[in-house]
Amino acid sequence: GRPLAEDDGGAAPAGRAATRPMAACEDAKDIVLFTSPRRPAVGQTVHVLAVSERPLTGELRVRTARADRSPIASTDTLRGGPPYFFALEARVDAPTSLDVELVQTACGSGPPVTSRVEVARRGARALSSSKDGVWPSPRGWDRKSENLYSAWIELLFDAPDGEMPSWGALHEVLRDSARNALFDHFGAGEDVPPAAPVVRPDCADLPYTLRAYFAWKLGLPFGVGTCNRGGSGQPPSCKGLLTNEDAPARTSSNGVASFGTFVRGTLADHAHSGSARAPFTEPESDYYGVPITWESLRPGTVYADPYGHVLVVAKKLPQTETRGGVLLAVDGQPDGTVARKRFWRGNFLFATERELGSPGWKRFRPLTRRGGALARLDDAAIAKHPDYGDLSHASSSLDVEAFYDRMDDVLSPSPLDPELAMLETIAALEEQVRTRVKSVENGRTWLAKGGPPASMPEGPAIFETTGAWEDFSTPSRDLRLLIAIDVARGFPARVERRPSRFAMPSGQGAAEVRKKLEERLERELAARAIVYTRTDGSPFTLTLAEVVARRGALETAYDPNDCVETRWGAAPGTDEARTCQAQAPAEQRARMESYRAWFRDRKRPPRN
Repeated sequence: GRPLAEDDGGAAPAGRAATRPMAACEDAKDIVLFTSPRRPAVGQTVHVLAVSERPLTGELRVRTARADRSPIASTDTLRGGPPYFFALEARVDAPTSLDVELVQTACGSGPPVTSRVEVARRGARALSSSKDGVWPSPRGWDRKSENLYSAWIELLFDAPDGEMPSWGALHEVLRDSARNALFDHFGAGEDVPPAAPVVRPDCADLPYTLRAYFAWKLGLPFGVGTCNRGGSGQPPSCKGLLTNEDAPARTSSNGVASFGTFVRGTLADHAHSGSARAPFTEPESDYYGVPITWESLRPGTVYADPYGHVLVVAKKLPQTETRGGVLLAVDGQPDGTVARKRFWRGNFLFATERELGSPGWKRFRPLTRRGGALARLDDAAIAKHPDYGDLSHASSSLDVEAFYDRMDDVLSPSPLDPELAMLETIAALEEQVRTRVKSVENGRTWLAKGGPPASMPEGPAIFETTGAWEDFSTPSRDLRLLIAIDVARGFPARVERRPSRFAMPSGQGAAEVRKKLEERLERELAARAIVYTRTDGSPFTLTLAEVVARRGALETAYDPNDCVETRWGAAPGTDEARTCQAQAPAEQRARMESYRAWFRDRKRPPRN
């Protein structure tokens, strides 16, 4: 790819305006014109991005060096915010030179920002292993590479507004040339089976895997520390740094295979939920805290929840007259599934107990060279760095309600229509229930194979373990679902508690608005439904109202040894439960009853 400029361009995040800032003419040194593959060949798709910290007005074009200079591809659709970017694809059928031009209409007749790309007759045949660790990192992270990373993340998981796509594994996304702007960047077929590595990160590994993949492709440094998970009243703590330049645990002559082994082995062995929850003040953590602002919560930013789940920001949609602002994030599941979901209280949990560590918004600490070796920038260095300067421990100063109030204010600066806001909350609850359908269906399929029962861990370990229990049980998901149900049911009361946050109907008091919202909530829950597959393969429909009414049964519905009907709260003796053919062992049922208080109180227990 085109080397990123070595200057210190870019700017620290500023305060958020209610609407997209007015575009201006950006200095060429503050814009990244990026093309991939790094040495494109005939028949390959060339991805072109123009990325800036501030918005652009104009058009991105690609021309050939032939006599006909008309663009073969162009776009004037600005995406992101911030960073802002244009993105397009071009394909050529013969060796030629491509001229990439960003014409800024705000500059009048000023010269465009340009770059030339040579298209060869054939690409590279293979990617050899590096002599400098897993891959070399001749360049360092800066504001421009961070902005390019954000743009790449947004493109990778993009979908039409309102859609919540999911994939069976991350490698399915990376192998999609229409999504992955770094697809076959080396020209070695590294993203095409059978050479393409298989990567199925869970939630904790997902941000590391994305960061490592991007760094591998662009020759940037990457590191992961060794953290514990905390316990006995103490938060997680970290030590050490393993980087891409360290000698790999297993060697291979093939650079693609070496990267795959690194991700599936070294990275997966080191990264876990404690890595993300490490306190903001932990000097050897892989993440640092960032402000809770529109500008700061850009794609690639990580959310660490207090109970071990981790999500990666993928896109933001500004508030409109008919919809509040939306923050979309992706997460991984133990079975390798990757899905996109919106920010709301049911998906993004928050708590303040010290032993849980520091939940909240974070980004990867940039790595720098000290005496020839890679090292993390500490808080003081990040705070004063011209390309960063966005360090903040704001999340640690907020209680639970204040955190969610702050997020509401950031995503939707203008007062919300209370009824529209509630409908968005109900839609988010429905999305969460539908996601559970997939998880429970995975358990039904596993149970149908007739293997031995999954072993149930002891105590808090039910939330984090390995094997069939991790893959097919749903205690963490069910706890989140119960919290989501509370959020939806409690929305009318929240409007009454905070009427200034909403555009209240003229002439109606807060109590009257609450009553009308409660009536609308009841109608909406009854009108929306999901369908799950029973043990005998027949479909069964449940309304959201029925799911909500079964919240007590859902407190002990996470055991994969139970039939699917029991896991959806079907009462014994009903027609729905008639097809059930499996029950968890009595000892496991008894222990679930003893753990019920965790789910009833909506509070995950601390680690032993």
